[in-house]
Amino acid sequence: MKLIVKPFAEITIKSRPVRRQFIRQLGKNIRSVLKDLDPAIDVQGEWDNIEVISQQDAPAVREAIIERLCCTPGIAHSLEVIEYPLGDFDAVFEHCREHFAERLAGRTFAVRCKRSGKHPFSSVELATYVGGRLRSECGAAGIDLKHPEIEVRLEVRFDRLLLIRAQHEGLGGYPLGVLEQTLVLMSGGFDSSVAAWQIMRRGLLSHFCFFNLGGRAHELGVMEVAHHLWQKYGRSHRVMFISVPFEEVVAEILGKVDDSHMGVVLKRMMLRAASRLAEELQISALVTGEAISQVASQTLSNLSVIDAATEALVLRPLIATHKQDIIATAEQIGTAAFARHMPEYCGVISVNPTTRAKRLRVDYEESHFDMAVLDRALARATRTTVDRVLDELGQAVEVESVSAALPGQIVLDIRHPDAAEDQPLVLPGIEVQCLPFYAINQRFQTLDTNRQYLLYCERGVMSRLHAHHLLSEGHVNVRVYRPA
Repeated sequence: MKLIVKPFAEITIKSRPVRRQFIRQLGKNIRSVLKDLDPAIDVQGEWDNIEVISQQDAPAVREAIIERLCCTPGIAHSLEVIEYPLGDFDAVFEHCREHFAERLAGRTFAVRCKRSGKHPFSSVELATYVGGRLRSECGAAGIDLKHPEIEVRLEVRFDRLLLIRAQHEGLGGYPLGVLEQTLVLMSGGFDSSVAAWQIMRRGLLSHFCFFNLGGRAHELGVMEVAHHLWQKYGRSHRVMFISVPFEEVVAEILGKVDDSHMGVVLKRMMLRAASRLAEELQISALVTGEAISQVASQTLSNLSVIDAATEALVLRPLIATHKQDIIATAEQIGTAAFARHMPEYCGVISVNPTTRAKRLRVDYEESHFDMAVLDRALARATRTTVDRVLDELGQAVEVESVSAALPGQIVLDIRHPDAAEDQPLVLPGIEVQCLPFYAINQRFQTLDTNRQYLLYCERGVMSRLHAHHLLSEGHVNVRVYRPA
């Protein structure tokens, strides 16, 4: 399989040194995201494109390669091509007839030709010749240059002929690693996950910071969202996941801050903590999922007061985005299902929150706050790389596991629905139910408490974590299914 990767259009208008840097980084990123699928993957960079060549023939591997390229920042689109040595017009026609004849029967078509290098013919001349013969010899309904049913696309590159079988759209944006780093404040909901994706898509390497307000299930859920975003869109680089225990901060706010200003003060404490982490890690900016007036703390007046708590640059990519558009994007990138079932911990909810906070009043409210509490929270923060976040969390979890299910037990397949559909778990004589991991915290309590449930996932990490959480919640009818 051969793919021609076309870089994002904005890259092509950069200066020569910058363009060369961006293309080189994109090539490195492509090698990184594909090396586990094909250790011998051949990635060759050129000025206006990158060629990706794989000798893998398995359809599943080919599809996975295409999917990962579609999710790699910096790529406008990828062309799936078949390459031949460039012959005369008759040879070009024969190759086109071999690959397109069956599709052309009874349909209108157009031949699109691009050419690089010096040749004794023009692109129009070659397209006209091939199109005329395809029409007369392949039973096509006719040629329609404006609205064809089929496009026969070919490129002549010096002494090579490339027939384009399919075009796969990419994310666009810049390659990860060519721009600065950011720290995304993640709650796991629709907004923060979409904001993180937009920043990653633009080429900014994004680390994740979660402020745990007291919910273990929420922390686990956010870890899974961060891992999903990294695995699908940012796996070319290692990034950090930082979890800051904020329960004591919440308690201090509840006891020392007026009800109407609790939300604003909490956001300011988060920015203070995130700024210190970013400075320590030499990260250039903070990212939040806030949008204008979506909630009381996000009015312009309140955002101005919140930002005054830090000198760090705060990026808000969703600032003027409608909620339904955010949800639609979350569906597109695969985080909507996480967000809908994300456990919440609302420890600071004002009855009558202010929408017009004043700097002097907020300073007064914070004068009662013991900043040593914030210091202790940062001292207890945990850090790990996102690629290991679930593994490392699961290593310390002790849960009973079984290698075989017994009649009467129910195996809960907690994998993502796509994985469960591609490789369904079938156990003769055993009932298997699909209950995705992002929904298990909410839906498990609706299951029959008299039945025994065995949680299953591919590696046994998420099943162990969720079983541990369910047990800690008082559900005693849970174990892990790990087939021998």
